[in-house]
Amino acid sequence: MQVLWFIPTHGDGRYLGTATGGRSVNFDYWRQIAQAVDQLGFTGALLPTGRSCEDAWILASTLVTYTKKMRFLVAIRPGLMSPGVAARMAATFDRISGGRLLINVVTGGDPVELAGDGLHLSHDDRYQLTDEFLTVWREIAGGKISNFEGDYLNIKEGKILFPNIQKPHPPLWFGGSSPIAQVIAAKHVDVYLTWGEPPQQVAEKIASVRRLAQAQGRTLSFGIRLHVIVRETESQAWDAANDLIRYVDDEAIKKSQQAYARMDSVGQNRMKELHNGSREALEISPNLWAGIGLVRGGAGTALVGDPDTVSKRMQEYADIGIDTFIFSGYPHLEEAYRVAELLFPRLPLDNLPTIEPQLLSPFGEIVANREFPQQLQEQLRETTVATVD
Repeated sequence: MQVLWFIPTHGDGRYLGTATGGRSVNFDYWRQIAQAVDQLGFTGALLPTGRSCEDAWILASTLVTYTKKMRFLVAIRPGLMSPGVAARMAATFDRISGGRLLINVVTGGDPVELAGDGLHLSHDDRYQLTDEFLTVWREIAGGKISNFEGDYLNIKEGKILFPNIQKPHPPLWFGGSSPIAQVIAAKHVDVYLTWGEPPQQVAEKIASVRRLAQAQGRTLSFGIRLHVIVRETESQAWDAANDLIRYVDDEAIKKSQQAYARMDSVGQNRMKELHNGSREALEISPNLWAGIGLVRGGAGTALVGDPDTVSKRMQEYADIGIDTFIFSGYPHLEEAYRVAELLFPRLPLDNLPTIEPQLLSPFGEIVANREFPQQLQEQLRETTVATVD
C-alpha cells in the first residue's frame, strides 16, 4: 500500500468556506509540508493544477532540492501544452530529481476555466485530443521519434535529446469517470485514479477499466483521492469533521454548487450527487463523509474515524483493487504528522522511516528533566537489542 499526501497551492486553513483560521501559504510553508512528507513515510505528494493554484511544475522543481525520497505527482495538460514540450519538461525534472517524478494527466472539466486558457473543445473532443496527446507523449518520452497526424495534432520528427531516468518514461496517472475517459486510461496510463466514492461504486469503475485494459493487452494499478480525518477516538474524529465546516453557510454552499453545475466533468457530477448540496446525511457510506464537497471542488469526501476504523475502511478499498491512496487534511502540515502518527502503524507500508536509537529523542519530552518516557525506553531497548543481534 502506498500513501501520498497533498501540497495545498491554492490555500490552507483550519476551516472550510471562511477566512477564519485561514493560513497564508508561501514557499516556506510548502517546503515544511514537503519535508514532512519526505520524512514521515509518505510515498510522495500531489500538486494540484488549475488557475486557482500556483504552477505545479515550478513549485515542484524548487521543492525537489529540499527533499530526498518523496515523489512529485505533477500534471501535464493536453490542449494547454504540446506533447513535445511536456515530454522535455518531464525528462528534465526526472533527471534533476533522481527519478522522483510521477505524471498526472489532467484533461480538465471546467469549460469556463479552459476557455480562459484558449481551449474551446467539448468534453468528448477534449478526451479525443488527450488520446492523441498521450500517443505522441509516450513515443517522445520513451525515446522514440514521433511522426503523427491526427484530428488535433500534427507532429513531425518529435523527439527529446536528454532521456528520462525512469524507463520507458515516468509513470502516467489519470482520473476520469466518463466512458471515453476510461477507454483512454485503459489504452495509455499506468495508474487509474478515482475520487472517493463509496466502495461499491469504486468497484464497478475498477471492473470496467480492468476489462478495457485487458482488451488492450494491458494491466493497470488503481488509486483513490480522498481526504482523511483521523483522531484517537471515533467521537473526536466526527467532532473534527463537523468543526471543519462550522463556518460553511447556505450561501457558500449555493455559490459552490452553482460553480460545479457548469462543469462537464462526470467525476465532479458524481461527487456532487453524493450530497446534492445538502447538509443532511453526509455520511454516505460507513465512515465516508461528503461534507468537504459542499464547498470544495474535486475530491469532496473524507474517511473519518479512529485509526483502526480508518485502516479498516482503507483495506476495504484495497480488497477491490486500490493500492494507492492520495490523502489530504486541514491544515495540511499538522494533519500530515497526525496521519503518520496515528494511521501509518496500522498500514502495510514499505517505506516507513527507520527509528534509530538516540540519546535525545523526538518521541516525547524528558519526564521531570531526568527520565525518558516509559514507552520510549522500551522502543530504544528493543531497537538496541535488534541492532546488537
